[in-house]
Amino acid sequence: MTISLNDLTLIYPEHLCLDISKQEQETAWHETMQESYSNTATRWNAYLNNLSLNAFLNWLQEDPDLQVMPRLCFPKAELPSIWELVNGSVLTLGETRLALIPSDKSSFPEFRIPQEWIDIPSWSAHYYLAVQLNLEEGWLRISGYTNYQQIREQAIYDPMDRTYCLDAEYLIADLNVMWVAQELCPPKIPEIKSLATLSKVQTDQLLEQLSKWTFSSPRLNVPFDVWGAFLAVDELRQHLYQKRLKKQNNNQVEASYVGSNLSLWFQNIFSVGWQNLDTLLSPQQKTLAVQFRSDLGLNEGYVKRAKLIDLGMEVGGSAVVLLIGLKTEVDGKIGLRVQLHPANAEPYLIPNLKLILLSQTGTILQEVTSRSHDHYIQLKKFKSSPGIRFSIQVALDNVSIKEDFLLEALDD
Repeated sequence: MTISLNDLTLIYPEHLCLDISKQEQETAWHETMQESYSNTATRWNAYLNNLSLNAFLNWLQEDPDLQVMPRLCFPKAELPSIWELVNGSVLTLGETRLALIPSDKSSFPEFRIPQEWIDIPSWSAHYYLAVQLNLEEGWLRISGYTNYQQIREQAIYDPMDRTYCLDAEYLIADLNVMWVAQELCPPKIPEIKSLATLSKVQTDQLLEQLSKWTFSSPRLNVPFDVWGAFLAVDELRQHLYQKRLKKQNNNQVEASYVGSNLSLWFQNIFSVGWQNLDTLLSPQQKTLAVQFRSDLGLNEGYVKRAKLIDLGMEVGGSAVVLLIGLKTEVDGKIGLRVQLHPANAEPYLIPNLKLILLSQTGTILQEVTSRSHDHYIQLKKFKSSPGIRFSIQVALDNVSIKEDFLLEALDD
């Protein structure tokens, strides 16, 4: 379901809803690409933060009643070292600190704030604004705000991803309430427990441990009291940032993960076994496949490859062809289509054959089952952010084959 900006303002009349033009999106993307990040997941995080920060600052500066100029809490040059590791940013209006926490998820049942913005004394804010971005429709919505005290009293701490979670219904929708409140009664942040002081030996060990190349931030790899104390020291954070970039540039990828890097397909680099679809189909199947790809838009800018999947003697030696098409969407994500075709000149797939999309944790995200006389089956088109891993599984009865994938772009 898509919602236009006009619809949005009708549905949420009290929320701040801003138009984000294609030009503004391109500008934010250009700014993001001017900086270095160790992987595409952190680069995407930086892009969302850049975009939301630019839009909100522009809106503030257009306010004729604004009496103080908004300022970034951290120097602009330091923001990449933060966005490499944590989602969010803080700006100041006089003595008031506002934290912007962006998300591009379509639903917003709860506001999730990284623990760093709450429990690191020098990072905490008076107010926290929930920013929702819809890049396809080109809008930004401030879903509401909360203050530090409310987070302490009402938010639920999730140790799995170290976030404070506040149900969306507890957010105050109208930002005008915040402006009036901070004028009548300037907000205060209760005293926050001070963080430990790390020794030189500890910081050296942490730099070595945390700089190892990963597909996501290393923020969960050590206890928070150690992580927070490390991150709070600007020099250490910058040093970690630089070391992570160096490790990425040296292509020191974790050996524990084996899978096809789909991002390489855009450079015509393919893993063993992935071929042009036409080499795996009979002439009759080729005609059908061309029609299928045309009907589904798979000929429109998609990079396509196919792989023969042998289900083994347990099911009569049957084989199928797994087809994957991908292209870069306007929002920077990768659009994917996945189909399963019969092989060996067979006109139809075996009934009850399952095509399954799995998350990197093994959760089933999509599943489709073949019927009698199905020429092919396919998953619904889906998008994936850079830095994400997933798997495609082909299964029949007790037999299954799983292909692992990742989306990780290389530096230019």
